[in-house]
Formats: sequence, structure tokens, C-alpha cells
Amino acid sequence: MAKKIPMRQCIGCGEMKSKKELLRILKTAEGEIAIDVTGRKNGRGAYLCFSGECLRKAIRTKGLERSFQMKIPPEVTERLEKEFENINDK
Repeated sequence: MAKKIPMRQCIGCGEMKSKKELLRILKTAEGEIAIDVTGRKNGRGAYLCFSGECLRKAIRTKGLERSFQMKIPPEVTERLEKEFENINDK
């Protein structure tokens, strides 16, 4: 039997992709928001494509805020954008 591939939806573009193709954004129990590179940390996860455009779209349409059910301060979104650029440069 074929192994089931876990699918997730990008909160930026809304496309369904396999978990490996997406980057996980994490909200910890303390309410801190970070990029989860391993995809295994504890907390509420939201998924994004590896494109900066999807991140900007998720911020603009408040997709991240809906996923985490909280208001996200501008300094957090700026930090996420910087981290995102660093990951895409590698």
C-alpha cells in the first residue's frame, strides 16, 4: 500500500502541497512566533511556501493572524520577513 503523504495548505497562496514543500511557522505556548525549520517543535503550526510573496500575502490578508487567532505585532512580521530571506538565501 502506498504511504500517505501529509498535505498542508499554504496560508499565503492557498495551494495544497506536501508538508516537505512548505515552511512551518510556529506559535509556542507562550505566544511567541518563530520559524520552525525542523517542523517538529511543539505548538500551533501554519504553513507557507518558500516564497517571500506568500509570506507577504499571508501578512497582508491576515492569514497568519487567523491561523494563530491573535494579533501579530509589526515587529514580529518584520522579523519573520528577515528570517525568511535568510532561509531563502541558503
